[in-house]
Amino acid sequence: MTGATNGLGLALAEELAEAGHQLLLHGRDPQRLAPIAQRLGAEEYIADLSALAKTQRLAAEVAARHDRLDVLVNNAGVGFTWNGTTRSMSADGYEQRLAVNYLSPVLLTRELLPLLRAGSPSRIVNIASAAQEPIDFDDPQMLKEFTEVRAYSRSKLAMINWTADLAEELAGTGLVRSL
Repeated sequence: MTGATNGLGLALAEELAEAGHQLLLHGRDPQRLAPIAQRLGAEEYIADLSALAKTQRLAAEVAARHDRLDVLVNNAGVGFTWNGTTRSMSADGYEQRLAVNYLSPVLLTRELLPLLRAGSPSRIVNIASAAQEPIDFDDPQMLKEFTEVRAYSRSKLAMINWTADLAEELAGTGLVRSL
């Protein structure tokens, strides 16, 4: 589970641990993740998902320790402030919300598909949002008319659209996607 140090991710991790599930928890801050992982008896994985190389390294670390996964929860994300206009770039030069909320979960899922297939029937849960806005393919980096809300909304619609495509791609494989 990515983004397990607060909000929905933390609440879900606590509920799953209470139900007796073995958890692999991700966070980008070791000081925040370590006490949560220890309290829940979970493995901890540190990675900054705004960097695609670190996302790949996270997948490789999971694969090195496990031969199968039952569930992947893509929960980590960058939010917004209502009137925010601060445009941040990822380590790879992508708009930050696009990188963390969409590109990283796609990459992580692709890298972990062999483990998810080995754990079949397994599930991929992609956390999205009711906030959605069509993507301007002439300006995917939002160089014009940038606001944090619009960037967030576009990244979440991208996640929803990709999840639908992934469900079609994985139909009949024993992998189930959830949104």
